[in-house]
Amino acid sequence: MPTLDFRTAIRDALDEELARDERVVLFGEDVASVQGGVFAATPGLQERHGSERVFDTPISELAITGAAYGAAVNGLRPVIEIMFGDFLFLAMDSLVNQSAKFFYLSGGRGSVPLVVRSAVGAGGRFGAIHSQSPIGWFHNVPGIKVAAPSSPSEAKALLKAAIRDDNPVLFLEHKRLYGVKEEVDGDVPDVPLGRARVAREGADVTLVSVMKGVGDCLQAAEALAADGISAEVLDLRTLRPMDTDAILASLAKTHRLAVVEEGPANGGWGGEVLAVAAEHGLHDVDDVWRLATPEHPIPYSPPLEDAFLPGVEAIVASVRSRLGAASH
Repeated sequence: MPTLDFRTAIRDALDEELARDERVVLFGEDVASVQGGVFAATPGLQERHGSERVFDTPISELAITGAAYGAAVNGLRPVIEIMFGDFLFLAMDSLVNQSAKFFYLSGGRGSVPLVVRSAVGAGGRFGAIHSQSPIGWFHNVPGIKVAAPSSPSEAKALLKAAIRDDNPVLFLEHKRLYGVKEEVDGDVPDVPLGRARVAREGADVTLVSVMKGVGDCLQAAEALAADGISAEVLDLRTLRPMDTDAILASLAKTHRLAVVEEGPANGGWGGEVLAVAAEHGLHDVDDVWRLATPEHPIPYSPPLEDAFLPGVEAIVASVRSRLGAASH
């Protein structure tokens, strides 16, 4: 069976959408270079689609997003790359005060079909200002969708859905997933934004995550199975909109739910998952909790960075501790 790696999935999705719709354009820092950006996700696209549709920009996040906003409201469907998610703060005005609000301010007469691709996540020894997952910065902004794929096939399907969406979409690519490979059988099926997937069925506890956290949860579920603990793994896929029905359906089955979030608990998206459980599924709750990162910047030291992240061992230990006598 053929395999697909994550960075190739990103490139293929862009290639197919550029070929499908002449309104799609791609630009950002080094995306048109021979290598295809610092993470080599976009090589060959300029050669295939031309320098008017795939091109490099100066190093200015605000200029990139401002140009994309203007292009989107004038009929194009831009996909831009902000090389590191940490620098999305430099583009906040164009994204939060313009792109996210234009549909509302125009009385529904205009839309902003804009995709912002950005590499996020720790564990790669990039240091405190190149390793963050800035989901919390955008999670409470109406008008922006947030996609966070966990595998190559999910990345391809979700990116194509994001490009076809008429709303601004923040598309987050975890740096430690670019080299991940997956066997695929034929074409990758379409995936709508806002719909979670059950990555593994289980009966005793639900593990909820996105991006690299989903793979960590799947590995943890394998280890827990040796203890007789059946863990269900729920991949949210998108964090805005969030598939609350999927969360509540899994909770109704397992009655226990743990959120695994790469980011601080204070203000994180994991708190929203727990709020959904408390507000709408409290009658099904035996226990809910979250694993997140400590409340300090991400360390550069390899052993400190590894200890900082809620990895497989931490997930297994937490579930074993919380289930206690309920484990087999």
